[in-house]
Parts: sequence; structure tokens; C-alpha cells
Amino acid sequence: MTTINEYLSLEQFKTVVFDNSSVKISDEVLERVAQSFDFLKEFSANKIIYGVNTGFGPMAQYRIKDEDRIQLQYNLIRSHASGTGKPLAPQMVKAAILARLNTLSLGNSGVHPSVINLMQELINRDIYPLIFEHGGVGASGDLVQLAHLALVLIGEGEVFYKGERKATQEVFAAEGLTAISVEIREGLALMNGTSVMTGIGIVNAVNAKKLLDISLRFSSALNEIVKAYDDSFSPELNNTKLHKGQQEVAARMREHLADSKLVRKREDHLYTGDNTETVFKEKVQEYYSLRCVPQILGPVLDTINSAALVLENEINSANDNPIVDVKNQHVYHGGNFHGDYISLEMDKLKLGVTKLSMLAERQLNYLMNAKINEILPPFTNLGTLGFNFGLQGVQFTAVSTTAENQMLSNSMYVHSIPNNNDNQDIVSMGTNAAVITAKVIENAFEVLAIQAMAIVQAIDALSYKNEVSSGTRKIYDDIRAILPVFEKDQAMYPYVQAIKEYLMK
Repeated sequence: MTTINEYLSLEQFKTVVFDNSSVKISDEVLERVAQSFDFLKEFSANKIIYGVNTGFGPMAQYRIKDEDRIQLQYNLIRSHASGTGKPLAPQMVKAAILARLNTLSLGNSGVHPSVINLMQELINRDIYPLIFEHGGVGASGDLVQLAHLALVLIGEGEVFYKGERKATQEVFAAEGLTAISVEIREGLALMNGTSVMTGIGIVNAVNAKKLLDISLRFSSALNEIVKAYDDSFSPELNNTKLHKGQQEVAARMREHLADSKLVRKREDHLYTGDNTETVFKEKVQEYYSLRCVPQILGPVLDTINSAALVLENEINSANDNPIVDVKNQHVYHGGNFHGDYISLEMDKLKLGVTKLSMLAERQLNYLMNAKINEILPPFTNLGTLGFNFGLQGVQFTAVSTTAENQMLSNSMYVHSIPNNNDNQDIVSMGTNAAVITAKVIENAFEVLAIQAMAIVQAIDALSYKNEVSSGTRKIYDDIRAILPVFEKDQAMYPYVQAIKEYLMK
């Protein structure tokens, strides 16, 4: 059980979205939200408050008649429920609901407590509003996507329930749920914020961390397979560079390889003997994709950690407009809905993940190319060379997928297009940035799945199964449980998919 109270940590957020912990709203939150609602209702009686008694966006210059104020909110929700494209995955929708629930719980939005109570029920009963990928420009927040959430909360639209897409009314009837009734500004308060991009962003950050962990272990295994020297990940070398990510990656590589029988020490080979050769039989140092793992994955790790901090700050921030301040008895107008913080972090995150997938593809190529590694058959082929193909086919897929990641890594943060009659003259495109980053992350899992296949084939080709470290042996055993040793050619796509699903768990 995760209680919504003063502050929601990223770890608590993850237990709800990834581990299906239920949500409970504290009495303090309910009291805070009720006070905000009551204050706004009284304060707005004889004042001009955006979105309460005015139109929206460039229509804010038009006063709304008192008798039309409630209908205005319904009009806003229905008119903006206009998304297109693929529906967001249920996990991302759940994250978006939780992010919106938490920000509304801060008491800066003037919503009725029934709003957060119903959102709590959607999370706990696994009811996921139909929200589409396309539609948000990231300011005023996720207007279009959050309109689809608001549409469900007023009892309209569609949801995913028990694996099926159904009418909201039907599901509410089955679950005994009652739609909210708009009281003051529930439409605008629900829609005007960054919760969809933030929810997707948190899912992205968690999955990117998984990718980093996998890539680090696979990179360690590759250094082991080729009997690389250990000084490239030594503390003496890496601590001369003052980046926390690099130092941590190197330390984790040392931990992974601590009991390896294969990695070598330079002093036992190239620093001993007469060393009179003019052409050295042994490699003096490895290719960059093996030797520079701490320097490549270190910045990725730091980027993931930076994104996580920004995302945690955002879910605990009031990000709609205007801001209701009960303490100072005032309502402030501004732009907290602007998604630039999230947009920039998502662009940085997808750059890091793309670089990670590029590293995996180059490491895969090292294993595939016998002329480079000089120890393995081409394409880690355990069959008859020329007659069988090994992993030649899946290498094409890894290269293709990596190339798509490179293309998708163009920035959304700087792709602002003015809209809304130029009221929104500079926007964040944060939702697009988050959605595209999710695609880049999924692609990276596919590349790593293919890399895993090559690593275990290489271990068998060299008969190293009993010499690798315990960490690499676990990789071997887990992947071999999905992909048996093979010599004869067979369709590989089911194995790629199965290994991808295993890595994403």
C-alpha cells in the first residue's frame, strides 16, 4: 500500500506502477484538497480567474456567464479529447494517472476531493483510460492526452479493463463507480499539466536503468570472452577522471569480473619478459567498444540519474495554471504547465540510450567479425561454415534497429511550433519527446537481445562456460534457457522476442 501524503518518492511511484501496489489517499491530503476547493469557490465569486469565468487560451478575453461556467468545463474536456495514433500502454497510463493524482493532492488546484478519490479507484482497480500517443505539444501541458483522462472521469469515453477496450459507462456500472460532477474548474485542472509526459518519463527512466545494467553486464562478459586486460576498468585509471558515472561503471565491471578466470593483468604479459618483438602477437589494447565502456556508459548512467531527479521533482510539483494558494489567500497566473524540464530530460535520455544501443551493436559486430576478434568463427557460427549462417541474419536486424534509434534521437525540445492562435507561441513538445524516447528504449532492448544471443554462442564456440565469472555464467544460463545451443539454421525471430521480453522484466 502506497500512501499519498506529503511527498511521493520515485521508489514509491515505481511500487505502484511496476509492482502493482495499491494507493491510499491520506486524510491530510483530503483535507488540503477540500480547503483549496472551498477557498477557490469563495475567492472566485467576484474576481476574474482564468478558466473559471473566462474562456481558454486566446479566448481568455471573453467572460463566461455564471450559468455557463460548469458547462464550459465539460466543453473543454470533450473538445480536446482529440488524440490519435496508438493507445498508450496501460503501464504508461497508470503512471500518468498517478502523476496527476499526486500533483492535484498538493492542494494548489482547487479541485473537488471527488476527483482524486476517483483517480485512486482507477489505479487500484486497473482501469486505464484510452489515451493516444499523438496530440500533446507539452504546453499547456498534456492538454489533449489529459483530456482523455478527464473524459473518463466524467463517465464518458473508453477504457481498457481486463484486457478489453470498453465504454467507460459500462465499466463504471460493473465496478459501482460514480463519475465526477464538475464543480468549479475540474476540467482545466485535470488537463492543464505535465502528468502524461512525466508518467511516461518515469517508465522510460526505469527501463533505461534496466538497459544500463544489462549493457554493463554484457560489456563485462565481452571483455572476459576476449581475455581483455583489466586495467581499462581499474580504479587507478578511472578515478583519475572525476565523473561519478564512469567510476561507478568501472567499479561494477570489477565486481562482475571478480571471479573470472579469463581476464588478464597487463603486468603478467606485456610488462614481463624481454619484449623484443617488432610485431606483437597479443593486442596491446582492445578496440574502443571493449576498452572504453566506463567512459561510454558512465555518461549514460549520469544522464539516467539526472532525469530521475527531474522527474521526481515534477511529480511533486504543482504544474497547472492558475495556482491556488490557500496560505496566502491568492490565485497566481503563470506557466507551470510548461513541459520544458521533462522534454529536455527525455531528449538527453534518448541520446544516452541510443549511444548505449550503438555500443551494443559495435560489440555485436566485434563478435560477428572473425577478422577483428581473431578467435571466433564468423557470425559465431557453430555449424558448417558456408553452409550454415549462425547469427548473420539477426545482425542485420540489430543494425537496422540501431539506425532507427540514431534517426529518432533528433531533438523534440527544440522543435517548437507555435499554435493555439499563437497564444502558445513556444512549446516544449515534452509528450512527443517522452513517447519517442520510449520507442528508442524498446529498440535498445531488441539490440541487446541479439547481443545476448551472440555472447552465449561465443562462450560455447570457445568452450568457456566453466571459466567465465559467476555473473557471466548467470547470463549464459538464463539466455540458454530461452535459446538452446544451435548449429543448424532456424527461424530466429521467436528467440529474439522471447529474450527481449526476459530482459525487460
